[in-house]
Amino acid sequence: MKNIYKILIAFIGVLAVSCNADAVDERQVLDAVTVPEITAPATGKTYVLDVEKAQEEAAKFTWSAAAYSTDVVIKYTLLIDKKGGDFTAAKTLATTTNIAEASILAKDLNQAAIDLGGKPEIAAMYDIKIASNVSGGFVQTGKGLITITVTPYVGKVDYNFNDWYLVGDATVSGWDNNKGNQILFRSGTNANEYVFTGFFKKGYFKAIKNLGNWAPMYGGSAGALAYRGTDGDPDPASIEITADGYYKFKMDVQKLTYTLEPYAAGAGAAIYSTVGIIGSSTAKGWDASTAMVKSSFNAHIWTLGVTSLNDGEAKFRANDAWDVSWGGKTAFSGGGTGDNIPVAKSKYLIYFNDLDGSYVMIPNQ
Repeated sequence: MKNIYKILIAFIGVLAVSCNADAVDERQVLDAVTVPEITAPATGKTYVLDVEKAQEEAAKFTWSAAAYSTDVVIKYTLLIDKKGGDFTAAKTLATTTNIAEASILAKDLNQAAIDLGGKPEIAAMYDIKIASNVSGGFVQTGKGLITITVTPYVGKVDYNFNDWYLVGDATVSGWDNNKGNQILFRSGTNANEYVFTGFFKKGYFKAIKNLGNWAPMYGGSAGALAYRGTDGDPDPASIEITADGYYKFKMDVQKLTYTLEPYAAGAGAAIYSTVGIIGSSTAKGWDASTAMVKSSFNAHIWTLGVTSLNDGEAKFRANDAWDVSWGGKTAFSGGGTGDNIPVAKSKYLIYFNDLDGSYVMIPNQ
């Protein structure tokens, strides 16, 4: 009887294996059939990129559709590498799904060229090809490629700093967190130190990091800063201004301390009719100033909207003359010296305080 059971179990096992084998044989097999190939632009195309047209289309690439043995969703990747590269370090220009074309913005082609070792304003050659895949597998890489020449403009300027703005009824914007809020001037030598010397109304204020948002935020009392990281964190106390007047507010976001002192020299300080930026980095060079806009709340605060500056130097001066001028030794922020400020090519928002010569220049606008 036991032998009969053994034979029966063996028979069932063979039958199960046979069924599983049949199921495997019946599974659909996916094979690559046609490799995609770039059809436009033609090889040899030249692109001279313009920073003023960074958001515009620089090139449109099209390619023939890939084909597989089964109707599947096909993903395409448009790749660029330096001329003669093996594409192991290639950059991705675009990815699409079932679409055999891609428009590439000037800023994206520019950044890819820079990332691959391209030098601003120097023409270099790059290879481009298209690859396809299905769910990350069954990769087909076009055997052919095209070569283009790209002249990039100056890439993004590294700006690894935080900016803080005043908000509150003691300040120019009131309690509106996105209404021309006064920026705090960052130290050129210590990125944790911020200062604002100027006019405050009787009332209260805090500091916010991102215009339009209430967090991150700093408030405080008795010289101690209180940090609010998210909207869910407790709201810190506001710092009080007891009477209209000029004050010097300074905060250290590493030490979490602040000072607030009357600034007696503010009331009698000279009022200038114009203040402008000048230098080899500006459109007018050292020949003429580019005028800034005076604050209606504080006659010593000046701003300049999005402005293109070149590699070079800059200073600030009053009344289109050299009788009174200000400078600094450090890029982006600083002040209080007569040195020429170093400037890297980019577009900047510029803030200046003629009471103490502080400046902030925020790039990549």
